[in-house]
Amino acid sequence: MKIVRISLFQVDLPLTKPYWLSGGRLKFERLDSTFVKIETDEGLFGWGEGCPWGNTYLPAHGPGIRAGIATLAPSLLGQDPCALNSINQTMDVALPGHLYVKSAVDMACWDILGKASGLPLWRLMGADKADPVAVNSSISTGSNEEMIALIREAYAEGYRTHSAKVGGSDPVVDISRIEAIEAALRPDETVTYDVNRAWLPSVAVQVLNNVSLRGWVEQPCETLSQCAQVAQRVKQPIMLDECLHTFQDHLDAWKLGACEGVKVKPNRVGGLTKAKQIRDFGVSVGWQMHLEDLGGSALADTAAIHLASSTPKANRLASWLCHHHLAVDPVPGQGARNIEGFATPPSEPGLGVTPDAENLGDPVSVFA
Repeated sequence: MKIVRISLFQVDLPLTKPYWLSGGRLKFERLDSTFVKIETDEGLFGWGEGCPWGNTYLPAHGPGIRAGIATLAPSLLGQDPCALNSINQTMDVALPGHLYVKSAVDMACWDILGKASGLPLWRLMGADKADPVAVNSSISTGSNEEMIALIREAYAEGYRTHSAKVGGSDPVVDISRIEAIEAALRPDETVTYDVNRAWLPSVAVQVLNNVSLRGWVEQPCETLSQCAQVAQRVKQPIMLDECLHTFQDHLDAWKLGACEGVKVKPNRVGGLTKAKQIRDFGVSVGWQMHLEDLGGSALADTAAIHLASSTPKANRLASWLCHHHLAVDPVPGQGARNIEGFATPPSEPGLGVTPDAENLGDPVSVFA
């Protein structure tokens, strides 16, 4: 089987309402997503999606995906899409780094492999059943009252785990925010306080040593070394996210004792193949993990839910679904959706999501 055509589609994904991160430092209103269709000489095709969370969150942006795949395409044409390691090696030689560019291509190849084998991705990733995955809400930065109101709304929709966005330069504000949220929680819910790199180590230590909380603290500082410094001086379990890109980053985090858990996002680490390698390492060292993607429609979310569903329950925390925050739905009714706080991956071969061309428009680039 050989790749004979690669088509790229650009899709705007407006959010239902503005979303704030890092204590209000970063604002997002629209996502730029790239859908990739890979076709083979045997008539099978696969779909992938790459969608950075805007262009200020990480060193990634929507146009960069499309430009990167244009660079990769000549090396991918003629390759066997089911040879996942070879596909990834080809991409890494043709374009070193730029991991976020490669995720959608890798995802589409997994989709083809599943269809060729007649198996859903969760089965190919080692699971014996499509295990439902708990879903967490995502609470935008706001006043204490605004954030608590959002948590109560999410609870009514079935969420029991929340990711609340905090962080800033004033420790008093964050201490007050965390204390107010903790006091408002019900016995069956928990919150991860996601700082998104906003604290200096001194602020992180001051805040965390003055609050009591039942959940996690996520990415308190910018760098891995700063987060490791904080982890040694606070009692709360630390979850790392934005400072981890490569497998080496995850290995370094473990060596430093910088965390008890990580977020594994296929789009950030280079695709499902590399995300699965990191997931397996996390299981081996006893980490707990959120397995979810950076952004995108239910297509990208579903790929991550396949990976999460195949992860042992002891190591698997709740996953976030970006499509819950979108004002549009390019794959209506398909894929892993939130049902009473859980999402279950499809059992059809491959990803189990096939976009309708009418929802995507004409391709912006075709390579054949």
